[in-house]
Amino acid sequence: MNEKILVVDDERSINDLIRLDLEFEGYVVESAFDGQEALDKVESFHPDLIVLDVMLPKINGFDVCKRVNADKSIPIILLTAKTDVIDRVLGLELGADDYLTKPFDNRELLARVKALLRRSQVVIKEERDVLENNEIVVTLSERKVLIKGDEIHLTPKEYELLLLLISSPEQVFSREVLLEKVWGYDYFGDTRTVDMHIQRIRKKIADHSDHEYIQTIFGVGYKMRKF
Repeated sequence: MNEKILVVDDERSINDLIRLDLEFEGYVVESAFDGQEALDKVESFHPDLIVLDVMLPKINGFDVCKRVNADKSIPIILLTAKTDVIDRVLGLELGADDYLTKPFDNRELLARVKALLRRSQVVIKEERDVLENNEIVVTLSERKVLIKGDEIHLTPKEYELLLLLISSPEQVFSREVLLEKVWGYDYFGDTRTVDMHIQRIRKKIADHSDHEYIQTIFGVGYKMRKF
């Protein structure tokens, strides 16, 4: 295990505690104490995952999350002292893969870190390297998604969700099954996490296509329509 994790929190006691726990588990850890330092260390440290507090000096965590996801595929766990569901939803809409509300159990944080870093949760039965559905082309070896020839940027969890759906067109997946397969058995979140990720994928597809590829099956979950 040599995965690199960037811990961003302006409260040094919390930052140090998280860092020590992660280092004890074998991760390589760097710390940042404000939003600008976090963005700088994303470029210099190249983390495999970011633990990111929302309330930061200089640049807040929401803006850091948005900037990181503009051109990189790095899993992000948001930390927030706020209990308002709007803040959690906003974080997910901006590209966070998971969130924790302070105070939290460090064992739960470690479980979520391991779940997000686990190599692909999606088991694809296809032997081909390329999966296609009309305008959408996914190249597995490159983790590349093209729509009408244009590459779209997806976060790691967005990519895994799309990969699962496109690998089994017309199969309906419940939100609970999507959580299990994409986030892992030890994921502690709720089904709104799936909904937020699906919304983001739909928007990115809609920027390049008029087809509605991902269909909501009300009361159940989602499926990929075959075109």
